[in-house]
Amino acid sequence: MNNVLVAKNLKKVYASKGVTYTALHDINLEIKEGEFVGIMGPSGAGKTTLLNIISTIDNPTSGNVTIGGDDITKMNEDKLSSFRRKKLGFVFQDYNLLNTLTIKENIVLPLALSKVGAKEIEHEVAKISDKFGISDTLNKYPYQVSGGQKQRAAIARAIITKPALVLADEPTGALDSKSSAEILQTLSDLNENDKATIMLVTHDAFAASYCKRILFIKDGVLFTELRKGNSRKEFFQKILDVLSTLGNTVTDI
Repeated sequence: MNNVLVAKNLKKVYASKGVTYTALHDINLEIKEGEFVGIMGPSGAGKTTLLNIISTIDNPTSGNVTIGGDDITKMNEDKLSSFRRKKLGFVFQDYNLLNTLTIKENIVLPLALSKVGAKEIEHEVAKISDKFGISDTLNKYPYQVSGGQKQRAAIARAIITKPALVLADEPTGALDSKSSAEILQTLSDLNENDKATIMLVTHDAFAASYCKRILFIKDGVLFTELRKGNSRKEFFQKILDVLSTLGNTVTDI
C-alpha cells in the first residue's frame, strides 16, 4: 500500500515575549492508503498542533509533511488553498456547516468551488446522501436537523471530492452516545467499504476504538502505538490502559 501521509522530523516551536515552547519534537509518522488511524494523548501533548500542521492551518518550525506525494510545507497560499479543497476532507466537532445554506448546498460546496458541472454535482449528492441516510434532509437548513444528521452531512461534504485524506477532529464531541456510535460506525464503514484514509484526533477511548491503529503522543513526542486485533472491546481496554499511564493534566496545545 502507498503512503498517503508522511511526516518527517516535525518540530514546532512557539515563541512569545522571549519565551519559547516546543510543542512537537522530531515527530515521524506514516499513514498508508486505506488506514484508519487515531491520534491520542493527554491534554497539552501536541495533538492539536500536529493536526493543524497536517491540515495546512499551521507550518512546522522544521521538518516536512507529504500528502499524496505533495510536500505541503513547500506550497504557497494559493496552491495550499487548492490542495486543501481537492485533497483533504475535514470533519469538525462543531460541524462547520453554513447556516445560510441548505444541507444539500453545504454538501456540494467543495464541488461547486471546484467548478464541477451541475449534472455531476446532482449525481454525487444523490449517491452520497443515500449512502448516509440523509436524503430527506437535503432541502432543510442545519438548524432544522439533529446533531447526528449535521455530522453525517459534514462527513458527506468532507468526502464528496474523494480526498486523499480525511481529518476528523473530535467528530463526536458534541453528540449524545447513540449518535456518537452511529457517526463512528459511519466513519468505520467509509474506511472498510470505500477504503477512505482517515486520521481521527480524539481524547475519547470509545471513539478511538473504532480505529485500526492508534498513535499516542506525550510531551510532543510519539510515545507508543497500538494496533487493533479482532476485538474492539479488547482494543478499547488497551487504549484505556495506555491513557492511564500517560496521565491527563494541562490544557491542550
